[in-house]
Amino acid sequence: MKSRMENKREDLVHLYQVMLTIRRFEERVVIDYRSGAIPGIVHSYIGQEAVATGVCTNLRLDDRIVSNHRGHGHCIAKGADLNRMMAEIYGRKTGYCKGKGGSMHIADFSIGMLGANGIVAAGLPIAAGAALAAQLEGGDRVVVLFFGDGATNEGEFHEVLNLASIWKLPLIFACENNLYSVNTPVQYATGLEHVSERATGGYGIPGVIVDGNDVVAVYEATKKTVAEVRAGGGPVFLEFMTYRWRGHFEAPGIPDLRPAEELEAWKGKCPIAGLERILLENGIVSRQTLEEINVQVMQRIENAVSYAVESPFPAPEDALEGVFSS
Repeated sequence: MKSRMENKREDLVHLYQVMLTIRRFEERVVIDYRSGAIPGIVHSYIGQEAVATGVCTNLRLDDRIVSNHRGHGHCIAKGADLNRMMAEIYGRKTGYCKGKGGSMHIADFSIGMLGANGIVAAGLPIAAGAALAAQLEGGDRVVVLFFGDGATNEGEFHEVLNLASIWKLPLIFACENNLYSVNTPVQYATGLEHVSERATGGYGIPGVIVDGNDVVAVYEATKKTVAEVRAGGGPVFLEFMTYRWRGHFEAPGIPDLRPAEELEAWKGKCPIAGLERILLENGIVSRQTLEEINVQVMQRIENAVSYAVESPFPAPEDALEGVFSS
């Protein structure tokens, strides 16, 4: 399959378009959630767009990913349909899970998106199973597991790292270390500056620390890792240092205890603004082109909202569909 990074200009513009789509999608979801139009709970991915974009741009359609509760960005970067995503978030029947999963449970097996998960670390065993399946199938498929620093304190984390190590699974651990588990600093919760030390020191899995706000750095680190894993080198742990701009989830009245000056400092490292500077300073695109891209992205978001709003809610009897028991 032709790499998306073969033409540098097109590559950088593609990365910009994906990140901007994630940002605008999330901004609209936040607005509509706070207006009462969206039910359930929403965890915003704003600020972390470079990770999903840089990682998924390296993946083929038949590669698989597993996401977490903050998963909209992963879905978009892997190629999910914005209309069906928005409909699912709105709880409508035309959504990916027919409106019964909501924000934290979007999945699309046709593009290798095996689903997000509302339980911290619950995606790890799923990813291990997918990686074992890829190994048994033969070929060179890889699996990418997205999770946060908080998941490294759960038992499943250690169990999966152990299995991945001894079985040499084609599994890439993509840890988005945004420095906090809700309001608890990662250094307090783990006693470590970098959680990748748990992979390297405890299980012999190579660990790489990457600037998660630099989409080019994310892309290049992932490109190298994917090649190694495809070649049968076994699992790799990528730790992306990044920061979420919003609170842990959208909930009026819930305090965000992170220092205000820290948040502002990280906003100054905005991954989208950083790539904009590269594009403009190197004459790759003009300011007008960037504005045109934004208009196009905003139109796609508006179309997705219209699709969701005009779609029906699930009927009561739909609750019995897709339910399995033994």
